[in-house]
Amino acid sequence: MKTPLIVGLFFGGRSAEHEVSITSARAVYDNLNPSRYRAVCIFIDKSGRWRRVVSPHAPKSARGTFRSFLPWENGAGLAPIRADVYWPVLHGPGGEDGTIQGLLELADVPYVGAGVLGSAMGMDKTVMKEAFRSRGLPVVPSETVSEPEFARAAPAVRRRIRGRLALPLFVKPANLGSSVGITKVKDWPGLDPAMKKAFCYDRKILVEHGLDCREFECAVLGNDAPKASVLGEVIPGNEFYDYDDKYLLNRTGFVLPAAVPAALSDRARHLAVEAFLACEAAGMARVDFFLENASRKLFVNEINTIPGFTSISMYPKLWALSGLPFPSLVDRLLALAVERHRAKKRCLDHGDGR
Repeated sequence: MKTPLIVGLFFGGRSAEHEVSITSARAVYDNLNPSRYRAVCIFIDKSGRWRRVVSPHAPKSARGTFRSFLPWENGAGLAPIRADVYWPVLHGPGGEDGTIQGLLELADVPYVGAGVLGSAMGMDKTVMKEAFRSRGLPVVPSETVSEPEFARAAPAVRRRIRGRLALPLFVKPANLGSSVGITKVKDWPGLDPAMKKAFCYDRKILVEHGLDCREFECAVLGNDAPKASVLGEVIPGNEFYDYDDKYLLNRTGFVLPAAVPAALSDRARHLAVEAFLACEAAGMARVDFFLENASRKLFVNEINTIPGFTSISMYPKLWALSGLPFPSLVDRLLALAVERHRAKKRCLDHGDGR
């Protein structure tokens, strides 16, 4: 019998998506075939300290020594945490933005998902949309505002937004997911409060024209030759697909697969792969779309390089509909992580003249 592959799961983290990360990690943990894998679970608390726990099911009640990311602060006597392949099941800043990917790159270990650059681009909505535009992908008109700019020249910022964008607007933190900190602005007096709310989560925000539209999602899987899943439609229970709608109220509706013409589905799947390549993603990503009701034009909204893996998350659901059930999806993602690391090692060895 083969020795089980040791999989290091990172979850929790310092971001506003801490609880979502734990829920996602539980689903990944539950779908690791015990005959093939052994999980090493690393819980990261909201202070950024990490501790090995038995599983993601009750990480906060576990006992044991916390350690720091900084090796010189860990003290003597702590056994190293080692795995064959690592899986950062971390949403938002500190886990999805390239920072922990950089740590894993320095350690020269295989890990699931995009690398440093792809993760950083996928986290920053403003940089992401520039990457989409550079590849000719259709995106909704938007403006980027930094907190120092708004503090220094708020009237000029307001004039710029009013001159270039039409109501309604969506105001979003540039570097956050799960719809945290997002406000729909229906009138101009609501713009300032929405911006101030977004600045509570990030020093850079995106102000985007709001469409009367339908929302779709597509899952992408692969490294150099990624494939797209079937398309799924999201029917928000609230006015838009916000954090409460996603994770707390359970009122969101889904049409799986989406009831759309084959040509539209094919177009979205093509754009999903193009968005994946534009952001140099790897392993996995979920790409979200808007279909404007009046024009029937499809817009790429954003890419999520560590999509949710909860029981209601679209990424595993879409692959299950495409013929890849959750346990097989886990197998494939771990294999892609190892494949990517080996390819990189071959390239480095060749560069060294070996």
